[in-house]
Amino acid sequence: MFESITTNYASKREHYDELVNQARGLMLGEADMIANAANFSALIFNSLPEVNWAGFYLFDGNELVVGPFQGKPACIRIALGRGVCGTAAQHRQTQLVRDVHAFDGHIACDAASQSEIVVPLVKADGTLLGVWDVDSPMINRFDDEDRVGMEALCAAFLETLPR
Repeated sequence: MFESITTNYASKREHYDELVNQARGLMLGEADMIANAANFSALIFNSLPEVNWAGFYLFDGNELVVGPFQGKPACIRIALGRGVCGTAAQHRQTQLVRDVHAFDGHIACDAASQSEIVVPLVKADGTLLGVWDVDSPMINRFDDEDRVGMEALCAAFLETLPR
């Protein structure tokens, strides 16, 4: 059984380190990617403050398709190079957007979202799995500490994939 406990952390880094440990424990021994993605999304959504959407867009060989997530209904398909998610996927670089209204081509799936961070998910063989996307209703919610933390979380998720 999983129990979410509210803890005050000395730093964001400490919080992300604990989330990585929790994510690894939650996914330990489970090989099903969808099951792990669903639990991973729930863990992050319920553990980070000021987040209104957290989830996956999976690459189907042509475009990104919404996968397991927590939050309001989302855009179903996103072309590579379009919006924050498509840009992260196309360039394979984390996109940290402090104000989505300043991002040219932002796709507003939820009008409440004000900032966003998207981490590309690249498998060990170099192929694109998709992206991990987290939105916030707060401008400037995400910073470089969040980028490092989200990238570490995504690395833990990718460790669960078959080689």
